[in-house]
Amino acid sequence: MTAIANLPPDIVLHPLLQSWLIEDIGRGDRTTQSLFTNGVGVGQAELIAKELGIVAGLPIAARVFQLLNHQVSFVSQVAEGQPCQKGDVVARLEGRLDALLMGERVALNLLMRLSGIATLTRQYVEKIADLPVQLVDTRKTTPGLRLLEKYATQVGGAVNHRMGLDDAVMIKDNHIEAAGGIGNAIARIRGNIPYPLTIEVETETLEQVQAALKHGADIIMLDNMPLDLMRQAVQTIRATNKRIKIEASGNITLETIRAVAETGVDYISSSAPITRSTWLDLSMNIDVSTME
Repeated sequence: MTAIANLPPDIVLHPLLQSWLIEDIGRGDRTTQSLFTNGVGVGQAELIAKELGIVAGLPIAARVFQLLNHQVSFVSQVAEGQPCQKGDVVARLEGRLDALLMGERVALNLLMRLSGIATLTRQYVEKIADLPVQLVDTRKTTPGLRLLEKYATQVGGAVNHRMGLDDAVMIKDNHIEAAGGIGNAIARIRGNIPYPLTIEVETETLEQVQAALKHGADIIMLDNMPLDLMRQAVQTIRATNKRIKIEASGNITLETIRAVAETGVDYISSSAPITRSTWLDLSMNIDVSTME
């Protein structure tokens, strides 16, 4: 499986990477700068996988090193989104040793975090790969890392849900309560949003599904519904308007995702690939034999 993922453009990505490098380096890398008082040499390094997983974030890791020195060469040995085995070299680097040493921690942190997300995402996707349904992520992301964490779910084979509150309208339970019902919420919002934003409504009962249908929701989310109720809701929506997209959400696990997919929904949203993933263990080794 080769995922198609959209990396944020440099004008968006670079300020993030610069801020994280500044956080780590502070007023200067005391170790590296004290080590090279007589001039900085050039060396090579390898990024090595220490366990099986899906690699994600190699272009981002490359940019970390190249922000420190634009002449650093970063050559991926495993394609983005492809599996690595324990002991595999996933990338080879060559450049000034101070850039390699100062960029190591930030680059590895990002690469390990994103690869962990892509690895778990791929496991979820593979559970439903033969069914006409797509896995989507959520806004449950680490503050400051949303763009990259959502990039990693794409690498793993998922589809991004909205990136933020300005992407689309999602009327959730508290919005419904505040507005006095689904009908009121849809009517007020539809009169105030720009074209062509869509309106999604979160529902928990068949009565709420009927209200969302009556008032013209574009997407209906079935939230935390038992499977039998979810099947009824899907049948009701399909019988009323086949063009409405249906999303299932709530406590999706590797054990339950296939049963949810088999109810006939179009999308399954889950925070688990991001919130329940663990970092993929990777390391960087400097090749001392190549030092100049």
